[in-house]
Amino acid sequence: MLVVTRKIGERIFIGDKVVVTVVKIGNGGVRIGVEAPPEMAIVREELAEQLRQAEELAIDTARRGAGH
Repeated sequence: MLVVTRKIGERIFIGDKVVVTVVKIGNGGVRIGVEAPPEMAIVREELAEQLRQAEELAIDTARRGAGH
């Protein structure tokens, strides 16, 4: 993991297609902006976990339905 110190307005480039910008710092958190190609999904960790659980539920439901 790369750990860097950035100030408001400073950016980090990931490859040549993704840019992360520090937008605001304060109140125990940091607000960042992410620029990436539209075909690249950008999802917060907690939403990714919800999506994974929903997919697992859908697969389990489909399997149970196919077994009957």
